[in-house]
Amino acid sequence: ALQGLSKMMQFMLLFSRQGKLRLQKWYVANQEGEKKKICRDLISTILARKPKMSSFLEWQDLKIVYKRYASLYFCCAIENTDNELIALEIIHRYVELLDKYFGSVCELDIIFNFEKAYFMLDEFIIGGEVQETSKKNVLKAIAAQDLLQEEETPQGFFEDAGLG
Repeated sequence: ALQGLSKMMQFMLLFSRQGKLRLQKWYVANQEGEKKKICRDLISTILARKPKMSSFLEWQDLKIVYKRYASLYFCCAIENTDNELIALEIIHRYVELLDKYFGSVCELDIIFNFEKAYFMLDEFIIGGEVQETSKKNVLKAIAAQDLLQEEETPQGFFEDAGLG
């Protein structure tokens, strides 16, 4: 259902109403300086827009699709020929995944658990294309990852060595 992006997403950014970048995922190669400039330009452009304005804008040779959820903006860049409604749906699906995992996600969840937010995004989108449309499968993968992480904690190591 969500596999309608003809080429691929170029990047996804999450930032706060204050303009602080909380997550960035690049699916195309850009120099670090160029990434910073893109982030600065896009964040200031989107934050300057009025709430009733369209969530789509043409920017350079790309289409920018964004949506605000509470204090966070989710923004992605797609090819000019790609469908912006599908991109909006992808953003929404990512927010649903975060919500399901964190139980009503907020900015602090992203700040303190950024690795989980990245892991979820990587399970959902690979190389700028949706790989897994099932929320259940993405959440299963992150639950398995959580289990692995718990098993790897050094707690047991110290107890086994009689130091715990």
